[in-house]
Amino acid sequence: MKPPRRNALTSTAALLLALAAALALNPSAGADPPEIAKGKEKANRLANETSPYLLLHAHNPVDWYPWGSEAFARAKAENKPIFLSVGYSACYWCHVMERECFASAAIAKAMNEKFVCVKVDREERPDVDQVYMAALQAFGRGGWPMSMFLTPDGRPFFGGTYFPPADREGVEGFPSILSRVAEAWRDHKEAIEKDAERLSTLVRRSLDGANPRRAPLSRALAVDGLEGLADQFDPEYGGFGFSPVNARQPKFPEPVNLVFLMDRHRRLKLDAKAKAKENEKPGPLEMVLVTMDRMARGGIRDQLAGGYHRYATSRYWIVPHFEKMLYDNAQLASAHVAAFELTGDPRWRAEAAATFAFVARTMTGPEGGFHSSLDAETQGEEGAYYVWTRDEVKTALGDSPGAESFQQVYGLKREPNFEKDRYVLLEPRPRAEQAKSLGITPEALEASLAPLRAKLLAVRDRRPAPLKDDKILTSWNGLMIAAYADGFRVLKDPLYREAAEKAADFLLAKLRSSDGRLLRTYRAGRAKLPAYLEDYAFLAHGLLRLHAATGDAKRRDQARALTDRMIADFGDDDRGGFYDTSDDHERLLARPKVAVDGVLPGGNSVAIRNLVALSIASKEPRYLDLAGKALTAFSARLAQSPASLPMMLVGLEEYLDARPEAAAVPAATPDSPDLEGVVTVAASVPKGNAVAAGSEFVVVLTLTVKDGWHAYANPTGIDELPPTRVVLDPGQGATLVSVDYPPGVAKMLASVGKEKVSLYEGKTALKARVRLAEGARAVPSSLTFTVHYQACNDRACLAPARLKVVAALGGR
Repeated sequence: MKPPRRNALTSTAALLLALAAALALNPSAGADPPEIAKGKEKANRLANETSPYLLLHAHNPVDWYPWGSEAFARAKAENKPIFLSVGYSACYWCHVMERECFASAAIAKAMNEKFVCVKVDREERPDVDQVYMAALQAFGRGGWPMSMFLTPDGRPFFGGTYFPPADREGVEGFPSILSRVAEAWRDHKEAIEKDAERLSTLVRRSLDGANPRRAPLSRALAVDGLEGLADQFDPEYGGFGFSPVNARQPKFPEPVNLVFLMDRHRRLKLDAKAKAKENEKPGPLEMVLVTMDRMARGGIRDQLAGGYHRYATSRYWIVPHFEKMLYDNAQLASAHVAAFELTGDPRWRAEAAATFAFVARTMTGPEGGFHSSLDAETQGEEGAYYVWTRDEVKTALGDSPGAESFQQVYGLKREPNFEKDRYVLLEPRPRAEQAKSLGITPEALEASLAPLRAKLLAVRDRRPAPLKDDKILTSWNGLMIAAYADGFRVLKDPLYREAAEKAADFLLAKLRSSDGRLLRTYRAGRAKLPAYLEDYAFLAHGLLRLHAATGDAKRRDQARALTDRMIADFGDDDRGGFYDTSDDHERLLARPKVAVDGVLPGGNSVAIRNLVALSIASKEPRYLDLAGKALTAFSARLAQSPASLPMMLVGLEEYLDARPEAAAVPAATPDSPDLEGVVTVAASVPKGNAVAAGSEFVVVLTLTVKDGWHAYANPTGIDELPPTRVVLDPGQGATLVSVDYPPGVAKMLASVGKEKVSLYEGKTALKARVRLAEGARAVPSSLTFTVHYQACNDRACLAPARLKVVAALGGR
């Protein structure tokens, strides 16, 4: 999701920002949940909800409303702004703010007097979360809990994330924020109304992912997507999007990337010519296996019970954010099954089996549906359930054979890696190395470790367990059904088929309304809330995978019925693609149509893959027509940022497999004789730069654009157009610290519309600041950069392209 442009915010929002000094601290954005407790404070309106997250707030002194017309009617009648708080059950900082702020009688009194207060579970209402997160990101970084202030009709004008209960360390506390916002509403209401309208306009624009511009559908987009992920890949620790200058930046599993990379590997094995042309180092499968290995050995994996936590707090995968989400484990189980299918390595069979066992043991309800998440904290302390002191492990294992080896394998003989001299269990060294150092085979080592893990898990099971959010979400269950179906197809375990079948039957029986439409959520015997695009797409995907695994035509027909309903209720007949909400859904500020694959695959990406699969299974070309129309709707985004849509790239390749004639004829490129030299790049290191190990220096990349042509500048001034950007090729012992992109020439282009675009013409100097690694034995003789650009003239644009350029360093 792209944030709205910040320069559109005006005086009052800026004033509020200045008054707040800092919006929030921005924290690095089990047991069944308690029902309504007896004998506590008087219950508020949330007591009638089924969401465990909302029920945790049901005895706050805050006069909470669930999202709905009642809250907005009161806000309008009393002319009060709305305070909207959005979070989810497994969110640690959501619990902190609840304890510190919402449970406080004094803070609640100010909230109740000055605002109408609304609490939302983002997992139940992803549309509300999506709309207001786009608004929050206009003020800076987003995150949860999301704390937004709205006009009585729901337009946002100010927000943040976690606020402390009192002013501290230069950060204004929540009471001060409440007072400032209430004063601004009282004294500057007209200005706030204008700002709210401008911000709402930006939100609408940011959530419309179907660009009216079109790019050709080509397999070259997948090639560019592979390069984009390779640019983001951490070759040492695996994973994507890490910052070499900030190792403490969180790192997420991102299974969508793994699915795309394995698909690329399959295709490159079939097409040796394409493999030679791409010549990617590391290759796609290597990126997958390095990432999976590091995660599987890291603290992000639960080394005792199996399954994965939501993310790691650094690039090293050591300390996780301890919540466990169903959607992560569903997608990673599928990825491990696919890795076993590709490589035959039994390690990935075992890894998939461990995750399936965790889900069966902890996340499966008696009716067959899968629960949503496990909390990060127990008794107010994050991670307490999962971590160990060395003495606790020694006591638990006693004199068991192999206890010393256990401590060595799981990092307990190293320095503690968590607070209070405690350990997150992980495997710092590969298992084969550990076995060799112990003088035994890896198989014998595992045989000795397994009973010790079980012994330690039994001890852990006696600890107070994290709360479980046991609501059943249709979309996440669809992903888990797909995982179990793939597990049965490849691993042949009948229990996996049974789990997938039981869940599918449960969802189709319990999470549908009388008219056959899906519902979003189920808990305590109640299904409710209209379903979203992802619910239809993910459940249909699960049913199609079940059909592929079993051959049962019933599952194909069920998927087809859901897809037909999805087309009717969510389709955009004019532009193609699908909205995130149905055509009769409650109207918010925007009707999102978002194209991005993140921690979850995008609804449109999965819908496209379903349409292709259904067309093949049913031999009906109309499904393929709709897939092509959807891909065309998002083609500009695919061309601009293919690595942000890895699952849609898989769908594109599958579509072109089924309809090869739809592939665009390759456009003229700068390699064509008549276009030679449209864009050229030269690199040099200016005199006076100290090029040495550990030093920073500047490399000037001079971009020369042929007369009559231009390249988009950075930034372009229009979000959808691909800017020129510089990448330092990985594996050279150097880090790209920053790039100084000069402003371009602002011009209006007929092909773009009425907005001015920033362009590079003639010669432009891009200044890349580079740092060589500390302790390097020798300065490299050169560094290779890749410059990404798109060249256009007054009539047409070439496809986005890239040029490699070498900067000589030797002899300086």
